[in-house]
Amino acid sequence: MKLGIMQPYFLPYIGYWQLLNVVDNFVIGDNLQFTKKGWMRRNRFLNNGKEDVFSVPVKSGSNYSNICDIQISEQYFEKDADKLFRRIKAAYLKAPYFEQAMPIIEKCIYCEEQNLFDFLLNSIKTVSKYLEIDTEITILSTIDMDHSLKREHKVLEICKKMSATSYLNPIGGLELYKSEFFESEGIELGFINTQNIEYQQFNSEFIPSLSIVDVMMFNSLDNIKHYLNCYDIIHQ
Repeated sequence: MKLGIMQPYFLPYIGYWQLLNVVDNFVIGDNLQFTKKGWMRRNRFLNNGKEDVFSVPVKSGSNYSNICDIQISEQYFEKDADKLFRRIKAAYLKAPYFEQAMPIIEKCIYCEEQNLFDFLLNSIKTVSKYLEIDTEITILSTIDMDHSLKREHKVLEICKKMSATSYLNPIGGLELYKSEFFESEGIELGFINTQNIEYQQFNSEFIPSLSIVDVMMFNSLDNIKHYLNCYDIIHQ
């Protein structure tokens, strides 16, 4: 059984969905530490031919709490959700797949969950359904294990509890995890590396690794499903 483990992110880039799609079970960390400067609640999109950022505000004093304990700011539901919707709509109104993609993005933006983790989980499930990804999702805190473990010891324990035979991690973890550590427990370690994916973004010079919003706006579902398989698995 192939296992992936990730934090939740708001409408992340295509590589996140590649990992979610290729594994048999995808563990999403709800009891991991949140940092305001991280990318969990923000992402990049194309705005007038340039890279821009959208984000979801959270209540003050949230830094260094667990993700599941973070609450979204009231101002998001009062006005910021509308502002975000208008920004995305204005940026992509003339995109070829706007009519198909925008209702999906709208469901993510206007989710009424005030808890950040639940809000992010809704967006992941909503986009997954659109992309026809049916991978089983497990919430980390529901796994009966020692959640105080750190780094590779925690990952290995999750793999063992989930009866994984293979663990896939984004390519950024290549220097963090060693295959020998996992192989000693009968678990194969691999790293998913997204291939070069490029498509037409209006008449702009292509900007890579933007939010899945950008991919959905400029590509048919068939094209996106092809992109989901445009990766290499690296072994140490």
